[in-house]
Amino acid sequence: MEERVYVETSVIGAYFDERADVVSSAQRYWTRLWWDKVRSRYEVVISRAVIDELSHPDYPHSQEALELVSVIQTVPIVEEVRQIVRSYIQNRIMPANPVGDALHLALASHHKCDYLLTWNCKHIANPNKFRQIRMCNVSMGLYVPFLVTPNQLIGG
Repeated sequence: MEERVYVETSVIGAYFDERADVVSSAQRYWTRLWWDKVRSRYEVVISRAVIDELSHPDYPHSQEALELVSVIQTVPIVEEVRQIVRSYIQNRIMPANPVGDALHLALASHHKCDYLLTWNCKHIANPNKFRQIRMCNVSMGLYVPFLVTPNQLIGG
């Protein structure tokens, strides 16, 4: 069985990022390498939340981004996911934006994704937060996905 990867919006954004600074260039490189060469090894999913973010009129390269994810399976945002989001926010695991980071983490956890792929290293792929996230998920009886960036999921 293939491992399942939930791709959060920041990864799609990095794929199209045109900034020339070192960090943006590196993220674009690793994202494109993972997306173009490694993604096929996984069952990749996104959510309506990702599509909604990419669809915003101010989102850079919106049409290209939507085209890139058009072949990716979407997982549903069900009531249990909304409850998980509320718990993350109440327990200060995630910022109090119900359609942001908490929703992506809740979706990856609820749908038993092996990985949550993100470039958000402040709130999601942050080793200092992982213990809190793990404890919260375990207390709710939820799966605990690995929180990784594309370069971490490329392997040898």
